[in-house]
Amino acid sequence: MDPRLRVRAIVALAAAVAVAAVVGITVWQTHGERTSVPGAVIAPRAGSPRLWLDFGVRRDAQSRALARAQALYNEGKATQAAAIFARYHSLAAQVGLAFTSWRTDGFATIKKLAADNLASPLVQLHLGWADFWAGRNADAVAAWEKAAQLGRDSPYGVDALDALHPTLKIPGLPPIVTGLAAPKGLVGRTPAAQLALLKAQASGGSADAKLRYGVALWNLERPVSAERQLAAAAKLAPNDPVARVAAAVGRFTKANPAAAFGKLGPLTAAFPSAPVVEFHLGLLLLWIAEVKKAKTHLHAAIADGPQTVYAKNARVLLASLANNGTK
Repeated sequence: MDPRLRVRAIVALAAAVAVAAVVGITVWQTHGERTSVPGAVIAPRAGSPRLWLDFGVRRDAQSRALARAQALYNEGKATQAAAIFARYHSLAAQVGLAFTSWRTDGFATIKKLAADNLASPLVQLHLGWADFWAGRNADAVAAWEKAAQLGRDSPYGVDALDALHPTLKIPGLPPIVTGLAAPKGLVGRTPAAQLALLKAQASGGSADAKLRYGVALWNLERPVSAERQLAAAAKLAPNDPVARVAAAVGRFTKANPAAAFGKLGPLTAAFPSAPVVEFHLGLLLLWIAEVKKAKTHLHAAIADGPQTVYAKNARVLLASLANNGTK
């Protein structure tokens, strides 16, 4: 199952969790498909379109039910999934229900949903997947481009960029590892309460607090909001390599990776021998499929700080790449 199908939690503040996410998504089969096949229209693809609904920090009854329905659908149990989706009227439920009837009127239903919800990145993203499975490649790209623009600060926009850049096979955003401990009072709260606490602490002006909140938003794939917090942290702590690196990585998108590299690369001179810089350069290079260069920077992170959290995580990543036969 796609690791991002799970309801998200804020516990990804921990560096080890962030790296585990990278290791777990070395290959994502669905996004290995090519959208740039010859011809704007080809024969429909076999099976049913992929369905991915994001529930953020929600843990209410409907989000749990829809997550269960989504899992059933992706296991090929469309009838069981439809019974759950039909109980709700949210856009997520309507999209799910449309996909469960893919073999009958599903394509027409999702097209109508998209026409009625032109400003919804959720619907436009799934219109793209519907077009893709129907063999309408050019229409799929157009829908994903619209979803990416509408959902610039949402997981659906991030997912649309994944679809538009299938050669970059690691989905989502590269992790930001700060090494910061979770603040007091975070553990034991619901994900929504965790996020609220981090937001309240960030409003107080501390660079570390803004970093924590920014990373939480980044992990929830709200990149625009995250980048604002991370940039604010770097402004408060211009001599802190962790804050500066986080702000640089926060500029990353698959549509324009240079925005992040342009800020991150010069930090090797500003903070020579800082493992946080080399580690994140390695991560970003992995995200743009520059594996050989990524390994060089991950090894440099280990050499610069053998006992640091960055060295520890670099070793995990290098081992994962070796186990997957990645050169």
